[in-house]
Amino acid sequence: MRSTVRSIRRRGWPPSRFLPMPPVREITLSEQVKKLPPGVRSIVQAARRTVKAAAPAAEEVTSQSAPPRSSSYMWKLIRYAVNGRDVVGIGAFTGHASLVFYRGRELDDGKGLLQGGGKDARFVTLRTPADAKRPDVARMLRKAFKLGG
Repeated sequence: MRSTVRSIRRRGWPPSRFLPMPPVREITLSEQVKKLPPGVRSIVQAARRTVKAAAPAAEEVTSQSAPPRSSSYMWKLIRYAVNGRDVVGIGAFTGHASLVFYRGRELDDGKGLLQGGGKDARFVTLRTPADAKRPDVARMLRKAFKLGG
């Protein structure tokens, strides 16, 4: 590494360890959704409609990530924020999608809908588009946006 930095400095680059990064083109949500398997794509689209119905004023933030290298990792696609704070996100796996509630630990879930045992976040697994349209999911989304980010 040191020899590389020395040779770069000799060629007239700035005397810094870090080289400037080239500008990165922003990846649109539609580009990311097109890369999803058709079954998962329809689940993500249904989840997105449900979130927008629950919180039409929420800011939709597209994650700038590539598909994961492993099928067991979630591909984070979209986050929804209120007043600059994330409330819920949508992620995709190879066969299903998830709604991630960033303050899920604080939500009252009398139906056992929320899964996970992390410090704060909880999630709901969506295996079909109909799962995203369930009244329990919409109710949980409204609670999350009422709680805020």
